[in-house]
Amino acid sequence: MTFASHTSVAAAKAFRLRFLLGAIAAFGLIALAIGFQHMDNLVPCPLCIFQRVAYAAAGVLFLIGALLPMRSRGARRGLAVLTLIPLLTGMGIAARHVWLTHLPPDKVPKCGPGLEYLLDSVGAGGMIRSVLTGSGECAKVDWHLLGLSMPEWSLVGFAALTLWCLLALLRGR
Repeated sequence: MTFASHTSVAAAKAFRLRFLLGAIAAFGLIALAIGFQHMDNLVPCPLCIFQRVAYAAAGVLFLIGALLPMRSRGARRGLAVLTLIPLLTGMGIAARHVWLTHLPPDKVPKCGPGLEYLLDSVGAGGMIRSVLTGSGECAKVDWHLLGLSMPEWSLVGFAALTLWCLLALLRGR
């Protein structure tokens, strides 16, 4: 085995390990959110659900990177960049959610209809636009841990996973 091929195999193994840990973290964060939801009788708002979807999409991509050989540098880079899409999207949703929770009460938008009704009445695109605009239910904070709300912890989680993915991207050379 040549030095170059040995280096490629080592880089692929390191990338796969990083992506395995990323998958465990992403799915673990979803499990924690669902656990707190059931333990504390919390009802997730639409922005919470969208954040879970972003975590799940990132988790699936992390898992793909962990399970496939990923010997090609281009494949590792491509998958890492692809994984950044749901992470950065989720970070944006979480940031919007945090912003809504810090609005003064008189500036909080009115509560809107449920997701099922929106999907039936305005379609997927209209539902996404409506949810990302945010509603009063998304501004309500029912839970804190160490002084941070669930949306703030979600933002921290997305930021950490984004940095982790960037590490895998930059170290996967």
